[in-house]
Amino acid sequence: MSESNTQAPSPTADTADPKPAPRHRPIRSFVIRAGRLGPGQQRALNELGPSLVLPFQTTPLDVAAAFGREAPTLLEIGFGMGDATAAVAQAMPGHNLLGVEVHEPGVGALLKLIGERGLANLRLVRHDAVEVLTQMIAPQSLAGVHIWFPDPWHKARHHKRRLIQPPFVTLLASRLAPGGYLHCATDWQHYAEQMLEVLGAEPTLANSAAAPSGLGYVERPAWRPQTRFEARGLRLGHGVWDLVFVKRSS
Repeated sequence: MSESNTQAPSPTADTADPKPAPRHRPIRSFVIRAGRLGPGQQRALNELGPSLVLPFQTTPLDVAAAFGREAPTLLEIGFGMGDATAAVAQAMPGHNLLGVEVHEPGVGALLKLIGERGLANLRLVRHDAVEVLTQMIAPQSLAGVHIWFPDPWHKARHHKRRLIQPPFVTLLASRLAPGGYLHCATDWQHYAEQMLEVLGAEPTLANSAAAPSGLGYVERPAWRPQTRFEARGLRLGHGVWDLVFVKRSS
């Protein structure tokens, strides 16, 4: 038998089974971790969630309607179990505070704190922060952004998953009003150095650090509470680095 007779016929237009186009899978800076809801967290979700957890939407959020007032608005990305977020909201009653978190137990824990402390200036969104910023937050509408102790993704092959990357910082900066600030903190020195480099390269932001040494970090502001991740890092002997950059006027 000749070689030509052993080959399968080429598929025609009618019989071909084209491969589907590869799907674009964006790199996620977070992992959905399993976690059990305590009874108090579940009760808070049931009772307070309908009014305080805002559904994700693809149009800019009407902030005044969501909070029932006009006030400077702060955004916190990745609030964990919400202890620091609740403390900031309690200390700044004249500000609206919008917290973004993907983990349900954390959302439930913060709702529980809101109920216990009677906090009226907090609203939550349980969704990817990149999509929230892109779709729900209007340009130049935020007085400040807090990103405290994001996942450091300490293995070199995972550095691409770190939240603080140039495109994301440009997006963040576009949502800040002139004079608004971006406050990041981490207990991983390599991540702190990357944050400093990336934030420093964003032309619309200026480093607020008055550092003759040229380090570019600031002391932890008195109003920033210590977070659980921060306390754990300190127990492990880590340092802590705070960075505060301000949106330029022009």
